[in-house]
Amino acid sequence: MEITPSKKLKRYWRVAVIANIKDESQPKPEGVPSDAFADFDHIETIHHIQNAIESDGHETKFLMADRSLPQTVQEYNPDICFNIAEGLGGDAREAQVPALLEMLEIPYTGSRVLTNAISLDKTLTKRIWRDRRLPVAPFQEFLTGDEPLRPELNFPLFVKPAREGTGMGVDSNAIVKKEGELRERIKWIINSYQQPALVETFLSGREFTVGLMGHADAKLYSRHPEWYDEKDGFHRFPILELDARRSITPRVYGQAAKSKDVGAQGAPDYICPADIDPELEKKLKHFASRAHILLNALDTSRTDIRLDDEGNPRLLEINTLPGLTPDYSDLCLQAKAEGIGYNDLILEILYLGAGRWRLLEPREYIAAPRK
Repeated sequence: MEITPSKKLKRYWRVAVIANIKDESQPKPEGVPSDAFADFDHIETIHHIQNAIESDGHETKFLMADRSLPQTVQEYNPDICFNIAEGLGGDAREAQVPALLEMLEIPYTGSRVLTNAISLDKTLTKRIWRDRRLPVAPFQEFLTGDEPLRPELNFPLFVKPAREGTGMGVDSNAIVKKEGELRERIKWIINSYQQPALVETFLSGREFTVGLMGHADAKLYSRHPEWYDEKDGFHRFPILELDARRSITPRVYGQAAKSKDVGAQGAPDYICPADIDPELEKKLKHFASRAHILLNALDTSRTDIRLDDEGNPRLLEINTLPGLTPDYSDLCLQAKAEGIGYNDLILEILYLGAGRWRLLEPREYIAAPRK
């Protein structure tokens, strides 16, 4: 089908870019782990996002996602918010800004409240996927560290915080090979991060991340409708392989490795497109799409998948607020690998959100003539 543009004149919006910013000049509060706030963004990333949005004629203003946000967002009165905020703590912190914006009836990009709350909870996410027959490794959540280990969990095991991102709480000691190491690591996670520990079978195979963008009627609101699949409205980015064998944390894609610039010593190798056979590529993209849909994710997401000892894919987690730092964040590397520029990526996310909130008039579909 061919698509004709809407006859309605384009509208330029007031766009609030909402995020939490790293302030490395300030000491961390007492009692927080060394990698606390690792998933906050640098101000340079915000400037890149603003520049991309302004390149299309829109006005932008950066709003810090702190306790002043309820006041500042109402004072600015945006048409739509570009949300990448991580939140200020708690077991559903990534849902804090969406919840506020819902209450104030202000449109925003990305997934809504419930999805962002669930996706940060790795244990709950795995339970949903497992119950809908998506492949996950055997896992168990520990609240105290004294619970008996389930019989399906065999060493070596992998231990991490149940409700963190950006590789927080993950280093070479996350792989445990015996009972004493397991108990010690679980209690360290619980005490350091004040949350449950997630234990799962260690997956020794290759690791991939699969980016996704769009929704069922994405073509109606996209600046690039040709990007999207006719059947389900998704654009699937090239698969990125994360090879950590030569990284600062070998075999583990942890926070120390993630903090390294692409290509720097100690960083993992980022291989995109991944060198995989077509059948595995098809399978990974199918699992990522299902993972996205089952959590009702919107606009964009990135799903991490690792192969087990026999080469079978197992879903690790989903990021419904994927990083957007140019030439660094996984989704940006995937977009770049297929020739999608940074400005186009950011504007596409903006327009997908704007379309869902009916800030755009949908294009009209016209059936192509039969040949």
